Amino acid sequence: MTHQRPAALITGASRGIGRASALKLAAHGYDVAINYASSDAAAKEVATAAVTLGARAITVAADVADEQAVRVMFQRIEQEFGRLDAVVNNAGTTVGTPPSDLDGLSMTEWDRVFAVNVRGMFQVTRAAASLLRGSSHASIVNTASIVGLRPGPQPFPYAASKAAVVSLTKQLAGALGPEIRVNAIAPGWMVGEWMEDQLGDNYDRLMERRARLTPLRRCVTAEDVAETVVSLITSNPFVTGEIIVIDGGFSATT
Repeated sequence: MTHQRPAALITGASRGIGRASALKLAAHGYDVAINYASSDAAAKEVATAAVTLGARAITVAADVADEQAVRVMFQRIEQEFGRLDAVVNNAGTTVGTPPSDLDGLSMTEWDRVFAVNVRGMFQVTRAAASLLRGSSHASIVNTASIVGLRPGPQPFPYAASKAAVVSLTKQLAGALGPEIRVNAIAPGWMVGEWMEDQLGDNYDRLMERRARLTPLRRCVTAEDVAETVVSLITSNPFVTGEIIVIDGGFSATT
């Protein structure tokens, strides 16, 4: 049975951008499928919060790098919602090896980052296409990064994978139009646990420095990013193949 409310899948939705996007979409009238790889309790908390906002919410465990798991995930979504109107390809991973340690990076690490960030994004998009084509306003938003557009102090496989997301976003926009719009967001340094993990004890000092150099005088939050994600999905009907930078003007002015 097809539900009347639009439905969205958000991958990597147990925290950060994925969580904020799921809740923002729920508040905008979407039912939501909360994908996660391992954080079962956190995913269920997001689903509970989405329900309080009026959405129907399901949690779906799947490693987006696993093609069979992705296909099973979409079988569940079709069974539960009977439709799909939006996908937020947010699942992502990185490694702890800094770019200064060229020889310390293992190819196993490299392959895992690309498997999740690039292959996973493509697999989810491909599996979603048939359901999305049934929507009159289908939209995909991919999570890239400003380090996919310009050099930055991020590990090599992460930066390279986000550059691949940028390229694939544009290619997919051409391949899936006119039925499905495909865009990407490229956040800058974001407040929260992702950057805390990356910066460690330097988090407060470096985030404060970045905020001072940003025209809007603060670093981006997950909620800022979610606002743009939802805008790309619910409006901007003639925008596709674009990469929207969300960094308070930092990369445009430095």
